[in-house]
Amino acid sequence: WSNQLYRRDYVYFENSSSNPYLIRRIEELNKTANGNVEAKVVCLFRRRDISGNLNTLADSNWTVYKCVCLSCDNVFVGEFEEESKQPALSEQQKHQLKHRELFLSRQFESLPATHIRGKCNVTLLNETDVLASYLEKEDCFFYSLVFDPVQKTLLADQGEIRVGSKYQAEIPEKLAEGESDNRVQEKLETKVWDPNNQLKDAQIDQFLVVARAVGTFARALDCSSSIRQPSLHMSAAAASRDITLFHAMDTLQKNNYDLAKAMSTLVPQGGPVLCRDEMEEWSASEAMLFEEALEKYGKDFNDIRQDFLPWKSLASVVQFYYMWKTTDRYIQQKRLKAAEADSKLKQVYIPTYTKPNPNQIMVPGTKPGMNGAAGFQKGLSCESCHTAQSPQWYAWGPPNMQCRLCASCWIYWKKYGGLKTPTQLEGATRAGSGMSPFTRNEGRAKLLAKNRQTFILQTTKLTRIARRVCEDILQPRRAARRPYASINANAVKAECMIRLPKATKTPQKSKLVPRQSLASIVKDLGKNMSCDQHSFNNTHISNCCFCHLCTAVIVD
Repeated sequence: WSNQLYRRDYVYFENSSSNPYLIRRIEELNKTANGNVEAKVVCLFRRRDISGNLNTLADSNWTVYKCVCLSCDNVFVGEFEEESKQPALSEQQKHQLKHRELFLSRQFESLPATHIRGKCNVTLLNETDVLASYLEKEDCFFYSLVFDPVQKTLLADQGEIRVGSKYQAEIPEKLAEGESDNRVQEKLETKVWDPNNQLKDAQIDQFLVVARAVGTFARALDCSSSIRQPSLHMSAAAASRDITLFHAMDTLQKNNYDLAKAMSTLVPQGGPVLCRDEMEEWSASEAMLFEEALEKYGKDFNDIRQDFLPWKSLASVVQFYYMWKTTDRYIQQKRLKAAEADSKLKQVYIPTYTKPNPNQIMVPGTKPGMNGAAGFQKGLSCESCHTAQSPQWYAWGPPNMQCRLCASCWIYWKKYGGLKTPTQLEGATRAGSGMSPFTRNEGRAKLLAKNRQTFILQTTKLTRIARRVCEDILQPRRAARRPYASINANAVKAECMIRLPKATKTPQKSKLVPRQSLASIVKDLGKNMSCDQHSFNNTHISNCCFCHLCTAVIVD
């Protein structure tokens, strides 16, 4: 990975040698007083970091514009359901896609830059994205929901496309030549300006000048306006904004483009008409609240209104924002931010982290033991891919269980926060392979006892072969004396795969167990029965267990 880091880069942070990496987005790079580099970052969360209820909510709302569920291959659009254009995904692909999903947040924290372990790529899930493509790219993640760590909620990052009869207009058929439109125009629309009026452009411009002058005079007479606009040129500037021009043109339309009537309408009997826009309606304290909210939420006007300005309408907040961007205060703040950004670090060089991980079971170069790990007994395999050979092994899970991962699965665990293959105990405290194929951890038995259902056990060929090849490890007599102790079949199969190439080529003879006939079995059972009335063993084979004497009595 490139060791040059910039603002807005997504990076891996390591806060623990055994836990997966944290994924963060760099917002600022600051140099501390002691010369170290500190990164102000935005937190992103994995599925393993949120509760089970929110994971269920994420499954049902895994969308940006469309809802693409991990548990099915359907796409839901508004109130309609259509066939998914996504390629069919296997269970393992769906399992791994959950590791690629992140949840954006507005939580900031400061972390030392020395804990950065690499870069990654995080994108907003788009409706045109092919989900399987994320699995083909290394260090590639996506997000579509925003997680609030305080409120424990998940919200969509973008609004949904409104599709359906509620939102789409019904376009009528085109009128034929000579056909009249019988619709009542007054009920369909309102005319606000007629370009084919009798006034010339110069006359309209003159009327607009008069409207601005009236607006300036009205602000001079209004006490509240004089407080907000203390100088004459500021009042004139406020009177020249769109609200005054819209009012002037609307006045011309209502008076049928009669200049004399329109001018008298501008100055009715009570005094000149004063039209205010959002810049004049907002107080200084409200403007300060808006700037504070904009600094926190950005252009998320719904959150700005909900948390800072609930007495304002959403349209009012949006209109004020676009007018505020034209003010000198916005330009001044923009310059201050640019100067502040210039004083901060633009980039930082992070050297490659080369220290050995404390979870390494074996240092490369030492003589390996059974299955490539010194100190670990035979029968152990990778908890994720179940391989028995790896150049490097890493301890994983509870230390007393001696679970381990191979080199590739360890890298996958650190980057994506899960195992490559779905397992029964993933997400919980797993008890892996011990020093024996028998599991001694009571917690594992409790976890396996959850939601037991009826099942059919169908033995595979590899399992039948493993019973014979690894009979010394399986120890069936010992297992029969402990019927409630579970057997680690993966460990036995892994050892079997190692022994198979070395096994004898001559087929082993199966042990034939002679079976008695049904008549002899019934006869033996009859000898062991006794009459309920007498102590005779000479029983009469029938539905009940009686001797021949008692049977005769019963018949009589």
